[in-house]
Amino acid sequence: MSPKIDLSEEMVERLDRHREGDETYEEFAEELLDRYEVEGQFSWEGYGGPP
Repeated sequence: MSPKIDLSEEMVERLDRHREGDETYEEFAEELLDRYEVEGQFSWEGYGGPP
């Protein structure tokens, strides 16, 4: 059973503005997390890693 996440209509509308074509919400969330994780790693590069 997959967990359920409740989102407001406003948040769904915001997500819909950024999803591409027939991209699912799960695919969009995965791409968003991938980018967040990569940017987070790069933001610490050269600074000795996270605090």
